[in-house]
Amino acid sequence: MSSHNNSSTTANDPRQPSTAKPFVAPAVSAQDLPVDYSGFIAVIFGIAGVMFRYKLSSWLAIIFCAQSLANMRNFESDFRQISMAMMSILKVGEHTDNPALKNLELYWLAISLPFAIMGLLTNYLGPTRPGTQG
Repeated sequence: MSSHNNSSTTANDPRQPSTAKPFVAPAVSAQDLPVDYSGFIAVIFGIAGVMFRYKLSSWLAIIFCAQSLANMRNFESDFRQISMAMMSILKVGEHTDNPALKNLELYWLAISLPFAIMGLLTNYLGPTRPGTQG
């Protein structure tokens, strides 16, 4: 077995632990965050699922909503804000004053989730489209 001599390796180590500093992530404001493309795509698919009654489009909207939710920075506080944002969006005209919607991630998610759920409900529980077999 080979034995390691720790005293000679530490003396020859070029790293300087006294000058090492822990990494601190820079603070980024909510308006400087990158665009949440998955939330925007979820809105598009959700609206298409509701208007054109495409089941695939509604499922894709749910998938992109889940992706947008999974990519959120702070899930604990954002989940409370999402529920408040969805309630204020459902009330017409009140979403412009809601401070929870200053974050664009929350805005797209709060808009896309109701459309995705409405699309699934109307596609599976609503009347069939004319000209199609149930």
